[in-house]
Amino acid sequence: MSGPLNGIKIVEIAGIGPAPFAAMMLADMGADIVRIDRAGNVSGGSPELPPGDLLTRGRRSVGVDLKSPEGVEVVLQLIETADAFLEGFRPGVAERLGIGPDEALARNPKLVYGRMTGWGQDGPYAPMAGHDINYIALAGALAHLGRAGEAPTPPINLVGDFGGGGMLMALGLCAALLETGRSGEGQVVDAAMVDGTASLMTMIWSFQAMGIWTDERGTNMLDTAAHFYDTYRTADDKWVSIGSIEPQFYAELLRLTGLEGEDLPHQMDQTAWAELKDKLRGVFAAKTRAEWMEIMEGTDVCFAPVLTMSEAAEHPHNVARGTFTEVAGVTQPAPSPRFSRTPGKIRRPPPHAGQHTDEVLAEWLGADTAKVAELRAGGAVA
Repeated sequence: MSGPLNGIKIVEIAGIGPAPFAAMMLADMGADIVRIDRAGNVSGGSPELPPGDLLTRGRRSVGVDLKSPEGVEVVLQLIETADAFLEGFRPGVAERLGIGPDEALARNPKLVYGRMTGWGQDGPYAPMAGHDINYIALAGALAHLGRAGEAPTPPINLVGDFGGGGMLMALGLCAALLETGRSGEGQVVDAAMVDGTASLMTMIWSFQAMGIWTDERGTNMLDTAAHFYDTYRTADDKWVSIGSIEPQFYAELLRLTGLEGEDLPHQMDQTAWAELKDKLRGVFAAKTRAEWMEIMEGTDVCFAPVLTMSEAAEHPHNVARGTFTEVAGVTQPAPSPRFSRTPGKIRRPPPHAGQHTDEVLAEWLGADTAKVAELRAGGAVA
């Protein structure tokens, strides 16, 4: 086994989006994670043909009926042996099932109990359903994504679900585990996507405080208003990205686009940004993406081609770094970040629901074949 979290044991309740992403990151870092899937979802799929949900990679799955007292008891027994627990229910659901913080910490006072929600455990919106687009809207991020005069543009579901949600949940669990190692006491980690998204916007809040950011979408340096920080269409209907903010990088942009020496307005003259952007559009449209790559790669323009997922997996830089890997025939992002002494690793492909019930109950709880058969016969596990 490898990874900085090797030896850490975590119980995860199956869910979608940010909580599985947090668990994926922790599993990539070496944590031994048991995923509790619904007994009704156990299908007996072949381990040779793993499911396609890459967010569930690296874990083992146990099929449990959480509506059965015996099934709940199985989860609580697993919690007794775990370092952390992760659930993504709406507020109050875990309590109703009998696996809320009070029950879990009573069984294991050192437990770190992670709760992943969109709105948080309290507040007027807490009981409401929602998705990434709603959380980043309320957090004040979505209003600033898009071009001037156009509707706000959702950035897929990267900002709320994964940046402000799963990523910060993983950080919170790691921080709490460190603290528990010192204090010997567990605690609850309340990770809300609306909170996390607001945190991601900290630099923009500082820009606003300094008077260099307005609320009007598409009028600021980083939100597509500036000609030196945007994407441009090329002659072959592909795209390149430019981020030439610093003066020396901007000078390189002018040199390589052939605009050096022209009588142009100052880089930071916002009244001229639209005019300069039109000029750059014409320049970039005159060559193909490959031609611009030949001209600008290896320079300090702050340039990169805008690649699709398939193209990104094949780009020489990503190939050289091993940014993507293949597991069970499926190309996917490799574990990140990287560690010099305890590298992360994808331990196994995504599991089928209940694929490891017998194995985990024997390993974590010491349940013999007869006990597992009894639990299965009673419907507690599948």
